[in-house]
Amino acid sequence: MLRILIVENDPQLAETLKYVIEENAYYCVVGLADDTASAIAAAETHDPDIVLLDLQLARGSTGFMVAARLSDLHIPVLFVSGNAPNFPMPDLALGCLAKPVTAEEVHCSLAIVEDILRGRNTLRRKLPANLTLYDTEEDTQDEETGFVPSNVSLKTRLTHWVTRHYAQKEALVQ
Repeated sequence: MLRILIVENDPQLAETLKYVIEENAYYCVVGLADDTASAIAAAETHDPDIVLLDLQLARGSTGFMVAARLSDLHIPVLFVSGNAPNFPMPDLALGCLAKPVTAEEVHCSLAIVEDILRGRNTLRRKLPANLTLYDTEEDTQDEETGFVPSNVSLKTRLTHWVTRHYAQKEALVQ
């Protein structure tokens, strides 16, 4: 069973996604969150296999910070966003499913993501037109700094570095 956390600022869309996902008996939505704090708390509580993460969250927060924190927790992310990034970010997510989405696109995308997570080399169905997968095979993490190199984007690397150091400062203050 694939345990899924949905992080979406639109409560109606979050409930619709939950309903669509749970049409498949092999998928279980373990929680819903709408901002950074609730997303991290839900991830720590429910230990999902994958997080479907919107990039625009409630209370002015963004999915990028959530993705970086989830990366530290070794929880994979699939962005689900109406404003998909125009560059790949394999150090933050497996890929991006661009909104609007149909039930068929959600189910097909989850099947593909589950194959990736389970290490299956099965013959996959054709990718939905609005799903972009990020290539992560060449990425390796520097154990000392936690930095995940990516030859795709300097902006992605800087976002990861800043978020990690911000989280470390927060931990020191508390």
